[in-house]
Amino acid sequence: MASYCTLGTNDPAKAVAFYDAVLGTAGIERFFEHPSGGAVYGKDGKVTFGIIGPFNKEPATVGNGTMIGFEGASRDVVDAMHAKALELGGTCEGAPGLRGPDGGDFYFAYFRDLEGNKLCAFKIG
Repeated sequence: MASYCTLGTNDPAKAVAFYDAVLGTAGIERFFEHPSGGAVYGKDGKVTFGIIGPFNKEPATVGNGTMIGFEGASRDVVDAMHAKALELGGTCEGAPGLRGPDGGDFYFAYFRDLEGNKLCAFKIG
């Protein structure tokens, strides 16, 4: 099981403002500023995500096939995360809705951040 993940950014100020707002809708808050100009986020005392400048000082790039999912406490939270991302300039990669076999209880919404990283907000059950 993964403990946390990071994405690179070329514009830390814009990225931090985006993630403060989007992750805040799910109760994920900024824990501290990262030395690269980005930030590290978490919930319930645990680090979950970081938006940082690459250590090697090369430009941050989007990973093809890379996606990070954030679990919401409810379908309403998933909807709110997706809506907030789009409101802040993110792009839709799949509107909120049921996914998986026979619809099931898999509720997912997909979007990209300001630099093109693919993200998912989801609620299972």
